[in-house]
Amino acid sequence: IKVFMDDFTVYGSSFDACLDSLERVLNRCIETNLVLNFEKFHFLVEQGIILGHIISSRGIELDPAKISVIAQFHYPSYVREVRSFLGHASFYRRFIKDFSKKSLPLSSLL
Repeated sequence: IKVFMDDFTVYGSSFDACLDSLERVLNRCIETNLVLNFEKFHFLVEQGIILGHIISSRGIELDPAKISVIAQFHYPSYVREVRSFLGHASFYRRFIKDFSKKSLPLSSLL
């Protein structure tokens, strides 16, 4: 079970393990009168988008929708645009080898 802010993810090595964990989480929600948004509830999925990353049995991957936003950025003309671009790009720094070196020319403009 992973919790981040107001989201949680239940996963496991087997279907039964997932059901057991989910049952414990849902019982705890009932005990504490926590209301869940079932529109955001995804059950029995092999992958999901969590915090802008695609999580699956293959591991953590980039969400193509987020990458297309970065790819469509226009060349920055103002400091706030440089900050905005670097903020978006640095969200995926774990996937970009030598990100700090590659982003240094833009960072030095700030």
